Amino acid sequence: MATTSATQAPIAHHTANLGSISSHGPQSPIAHRAKHTLPTAHVPNRSAHYDTSLSIPVRKYLQTYGLTPPRAESYEIQKKRCLAQLALKSTDIERFLYLSTLRYNNVHLFYRLLTDHFTELTPLVYTPTVGEACQRWSEIYQQPEGMYLSFEDRGHLSNIIQNWPQAHVEITVVTDGSRILGLGDLGVGGMGIPIGKLALYTGCAGIRPEGTLPLTVDLGTGNKALLEDPLYMGSRREKVTAEEEKEFLDELMAALKDRWPDIVIQFEDWKNPFPSLERYRHDYAMFNDDIQGTGAVIMGGIIGAVKQSGVAPKDHRAVFLGSGSAGVGVAKQIVDYFVKEGLTEEEAKNCFWLVDSKGLVTSDRGDKLADHKIYFSRTDNKGEQYKTLDDVIEYVKPTIIMGLSTIGGAFTPEILQKMGKWNDRPIIFPLSNPSSKSECTFEEAISNTDGRALFASGSPFHPVTYNGKQYHPGQGNNMYVFPGIGLGTILCKAVQVTSNMIYASGEALPTMITEEEKDLALLYPGITRIRDVSARVALYVIRAAQKDNVDRLHSLRDMDDATLEEWIKDKMYDPHKETEELENELRDIVQDLSVSSPRL
Repeated sequence: MATTSATQAPIAHHTANLGSISSHGPQSPIAHRAKHTLPTAHVPNRSAHYDTSLSIPVRKYLQTYGLTPPRAESYEIQKKRCLAQLALKSTDIERFLYLSTLRYNNVHLFYRLLTDHFTELTPLVYTPTVGEACQRWSEIYQQPEGMYLSFEDRGHLSNIIQNWPQAHVEITVVTDGSRILGLGDLGVGGMGIPIGKLALYTGCAGIRPEGTLPLTVDLGTGNKALLEDPLYMGSRREKVTAEEEKEFLDELMAALKDRWPDIVIQFEDWKNPFPSLERYRHDYAMFNDDIQGTGAVIMGGIIGAVKQSGVAPKDHRAVFLGSGSAGVGVAKQIVDYFVKEGLTEEEAKNCFWLVDSKGLVTSDRGDKLADHKIYFSRTDNKGEQYKTLDDVIEYVKPTIIMGLSTIGGAFTPEILQKMGKWNDRPIIFPLSNPSSKSECTFEEAISNTDGRALFASGSPFHPVTYNGKQYHPGQGNNMYVFPGIGLGTILCKAVQVTSNMIYASGEALPTMITEEEKDLALLYPGITRIRDVSARVALYVIRAAQKDNVDRLHSLRDMDDATLEEWIKDKMYDPHKETEELENELRDIVQDLSVSSPRL
């Protein structure tokens, strides 16, 4: 049976969530036996056992007989009903709520739908719809998913974490809600991000849903509107100090590892993510997707774009609009790529010009630069300060422009036309989410560069027809790498997520682009192949972990790449197989009982 936990027995996946539900139908001896041997239920995942595709004998075994309509349905019938119900919803937030309820009530059916209709459903499960859900979280809240740990809980975090019912958590996504997407401080409303992100870990990389833990830490909020909102469900306190946050996180990290020693911890949407990354990355299997995942996935796209541009890495000039954690993380990953292409680190670093709200980031600008900006601050500006993006563009004449600013429309037609004038194949990456905050649209990039732009965005855009030719956009979505980073780290039991493992995740992406996709000048593989992409990413991550000697499952070192990739795929959760596997498990139990108790 496919599982990401090599030590879990197959039947445990299905019995670990059973409780003493009183069935109102006839009980078989198998069900009676299960009643006395199965541990306490976890209600959200118990929903897997209310799946209407299960046969009557299995329902009796699970003690859910009589709690669902009697007919055992095919998945095709289930899908038809679900898609019809989804079509009745008039807004995306209603569709988000419907899918959330489905995940809560029938987890395997939810993931069958997600994997079969990935392109259509992902925008409803995660970005862009999750942004509105987070903004309205206290208004639309319906059911418990994940854990909320408050600053008032400090000193007791280990005890509270024991309340989580699942014994085998493999990965958690942690946020404090302080910088949700491009929407700012949303407090506990940020919980939509860990829930949605972990749904993608399961859908994309086959990490079992019961092995995931969405986690929001409530450290207060600086959002005055939330504090004054009577519906707001978080604590009514201002944001804690940096020192208080550090002490809280020290306790939290220790508590998580104490209960689940192999847990992978991903930080997400923190206003200042650098301190926690530097503090914990060497002692825990942790990474920050905003910094490292974003950097890796964009580096993967840049590898293809640089090759298609025909310009050598040393001759590229990249202007970044946005010099926050994501922008610096992306730039540093591309520096690593340029270094691997033969540049010195100093030569690679000098290919980048970062722009923030005050203009070009320089060492002599007169203000105190944030620590993470110092690495890329320019010293060759000869005292001249460039205060607008237009000024910087004219000064640098870049080959690459990259937007991580959340300023919609910042790449104006004039800027795009200049990029087309200066470059045969200008590289244009507007990466901000949601689409309303994208620095330009795909259509604008194509029409203002005569169809020559090498394009990738953070938000999805539709294909564009220009001068009779159809162009297809690339989307540099983190989901290309973070699921595989998590899966690879889990499977090889890595004790750290090293920089080389992150780099390897981005390096894997170009290897998955088909010849047809290359002919269309696409920079990323088709999203419909995301599970295969995640398996390839996991392979590269495991190999990097082995080189860095942070892996603990050394038997994987003896496998060649093809064998290891197939092994990875075999370990991935497949929601389409759950009903059949449970039927087979029950059949095996019946046979075992028949041998040991012939009269039964």
